[in-house]
Amino acid sequence: MKVGVPKETAEGERRVALVPDVVRKLAAKELEVIVEAGAGAEAKLLDNAYGDAGATVGGDVWSADVIVKVGAPSEEEIAKVGSSSVLIGFLGPLTRPQTTSALASAGATAFAMEAIPRISRAQSMDALSSQSNVAGYKSVLLATEHLGRFLPMMMTAAGTIPPAKVLVLGAGVAGLQAIATARRLGGQVTGYDVRAAVAEQVQSLGATFLELEAGKGAEGEGGYARELTDEEKAAQQQELTDKIATFDVVITTALVPGRPAPRLVSAEAVEGMKPGSVIVDLAGEAGGNCELTQPGQVVVEHDVTIVSPLNIASSMPEHASSLYARNVQAVLELIVDDEGALHLDFDDEIVAGACIVRDGEIVHEAARKTVEEAG
Repeated sequence: MKVGVPKETAEGERRVALVPDVVRKLAAKELEVIVEAGAGAEAKLLDNAYGDAGATVGGDVWSADVIVKVGAPSEEEIAKVGSSSVLIGFLGPLTRPQTTSALASAGATAFAMEAIPRISRAQSMDALSSQSNVAGYKSVLLATEHLGRFLPMMMTAAGTIPPAKVLVLGAGVAGLQAIATARRLGGQVTGYDVRAAVAEQVQSLGATFLELEAGKGAEGEGGYARELTDEEKAAQQQELTDKIATFDVVITTALVPGRPAPRLVSAEAVEGMKPGSVIVDLAGEAGGNCELTQPGQVVVEHDVTIVSPLNIASSMPEHASSLYARNVQAVLELIVDDEGALHLDFDDEIVAGACIVRDGEIVHEAARKTVEEAG
């Protein structure tokens, strides 16, 4: 079976779908990997490293049996996908109906990495979690860069500097990594999530769990939080507004799949923060958790710096690519047989759950609904 690795073309995308170490492991399983020249350059992974790992550098990657990408393909790229090809990548089944429709029109079979079921057997394929780890880590570095003060307590001959107070909203993978990173840097960290069950995880990292009355018991399906009612949102926001004023850094990570990000930090909350405070909003691509967020920009409102990076994992392309490639490797190993031939078993929960388009038909229910709603 041939696996093609094209160079990512989306603006700002620096990751690559496979790295040389993973190519070497796939080659050992009799898979032939074709890598577009320069595909790994932005992640400091050069062509000769791919060649040494057993890949063919150059050639038509789009003619491969399976094409693996990071970001969703452009219209031009979809036109290159053959009806007999399988495409794997972050395809945005709940946010990019035009991509889903175009893939169906091309007659392709496509698997979305973000649609992989969150079950124990699929943990090694969970690319959302691997990239969220990168985002959570980098969010703290961005916060310290813009804060203009120390994060840890500093005891000097000139006196003692108290530690910065950090609040992380959302205790999923990104939030927990942000908590752990802020703790390692010496911050006084508090975590919050509407899912009270994660309090123990927050506390296990040495942070304090912020308990609010509003929104208690908001656990949803698949390990995500459910969307709060309007009454719960209003009560929660007022409680958070009062608490946020006491923190130097607020990092927001709250997302609801396929829906706009919940607004947790109001304009009133921003106005109440101390001058020089920082908000890092990781939900910018879904509209942002902060009312004053401008996705993709750094703005200052009421003397508070609000940072909302887009595609933040791509800012650490080497390790982000390495983690993603291992997720892709696990998927590839699932869909090939012992002889290295493509074998799609749609009776398998993971294969069926991740497939959004099969032989030109939209088979993922939520993706189909998104396309229908988009008209």
